[in-house]
Amino acid sequence: MRSIFPVVAAAFLILASSAGAEPLEIPASPASVADVPARGMSMSAVTARYGEPTQRHAPVGGGHPKRPPITRWDYDGYSVFFENQTVIDVVVQGQMPPLQHMDELSPAP
Repeated sequence: MRSIFPVVAAAFLILASSAGAEPLEIPASPASVADVPARGMSMSAVTARYGEPTQRHAPVGGGHPKRPPITRWDYDGYSVFFENQTVIDVVVQGQMPPLQHMDELSPAP
């Protein structure tokens, strides 16, 4: 019967080498967000306030109430996502997404 020692030793070395990972640092205060469309705005309100997007993507999904069409408009530095005709999210390029539960985070040791 072959010894399983080499397999166990290799697994231990792999786990031990990954144990020295650096902790993730979260900024103390979120960076200020540029003037971007707010959740709940309509497509026409976004166009009236921010102008025409640099690119409009075709809707994805739809055809079922549980899968409404999602449309993306790209502006310089951010993208706006719509469900049907309403803004549901804005993604700013190069910015960390907002934390939802900051009180559950613990500081790195």
